[in-house]
Amino acid sequence: MKTVFSIVLAALTILAVASGLAKIALTQNDVDFFGRYGFSAPMLIAFGAAQLIGGVLMPWKKTRFAGATVVAGTFLVSLAILLIDGNLPVSVVTAVATLLLFVVMKMSWPTRSTDSSED
Repeated sequence: MKTVFSIVLAALTILAVASGLAKIALTQNDVDFFGRYGFSAPMLIAFGAAQLIGGVLMPWKKTRFAGATVVAGTFLVSLAILLIDGNLPVSVVTAVATLLLFVVMKMSWPTRSTDSSED
């Protein structure tokens, strides 16, 4: 199970970083697509920066939950726009990635250790 989690985490991290970089670089596909829904170039860069920062935070245990939360939020925005646009195949892929991010968040939820030596 740990190996599967590591593979999923690596794939989601790469996806988030690549998506963020594509938006920051203002690739024509992203500019055209998001522009139809009111995203200006500065908004798209900020959106991409959020994805990039979230992706960079995901590999480390202490920042994984925060990173996955940020990326999941951006993916949910993208999913909503994709559904409005009627792009079902990419919507399904984005929904699966978002669900996997929720799993990462659940498994990374900060818990208090109950150390009896502190009593």
